[in-house]
Amino acid sequence: MKTVAIIPARYKSSRFPGKPLVDILGKPMIWWVYHQAGKAKLVDEVYVATDDKRIADVCDNYEIPVIMTAESHRNGSERLSEVADKIEADIYVTVQGDEPLLEPGTIDRVINVIMEKEDTICATLKTPYRNPVDVINKTTPKVVTDLDDNILLFTRAAVPYPKAALDYIIYKPIGVYAFKREILRKYKTLPMGPLERAEEIELLRLLENGYKIKIKEIDSETIAVDTPKDLERVINIIKARRERVGEI
Repeated sequence: MKTVAIIPARYKSSRFPGKPLVDILGKPMIWWVYHQAGKAKLVDEVYVATDDKRIADVCDNYEIPVIMTAESHRNGSERLSEVADKIEADIYVTVQGDEPLLEPGTIDRVINVIMEKEDTICATLKTPYRNPVDVINKTTPKVVTDLDDNILLFTRAAVPYPKAALDYIIYKPIGVYAFKREILRKYKTLPMGPLERAEEIELLRLLENGYKIKIKEIDSETIAVDTPKDLERVINIIKARRERVGEI
């Protein structure tokens, strides 16, 4: 069984243009993400998928395999869907290009989740929010699940609402998605629903079209770089880790 990790990367981010190439301690962010993904034990190959020559040129300079894709893609899963037409594999894992702190074990974990049951076509992970600021931040998505670890909803709102009880946890979806090839190739043909249009969370497309997504909990401290302030947090964390354990 072949598994590939794909890092979708675009230059024209509305909140943070050019963020895959921002400097983190002397290396572009895409370099950090690629090397973290390459440490995953269950991944056979890692590629960057982009539509921008500036990103492709930087990848070439750092000997990172890159696949050029169309400019028309509206999200990373659409870009990944094109990659699935070009590279044959059994499982494709989206690794977000703005999460340089992503642990390699997280990638292995989501691969194990999608492999647990034959009928699981898509899987992802969640972790509890620990910072109250992140809970109310509209840039940070939340996830709600049923009792069988299937996703009910992604939203940027803080849910659940504490009307009758306070004994709940608000979960953050981790930015790694595992797809079987058949559903990934189909993704780009599915209509975008009103929830995805409103929230701009790409996995809502599968939910709105009636597909189930399996999710499991993991202990993870990854931070998505959506703003320059996020970048500052990430740089400080990497510096602290270097002081503790040396080069990472």
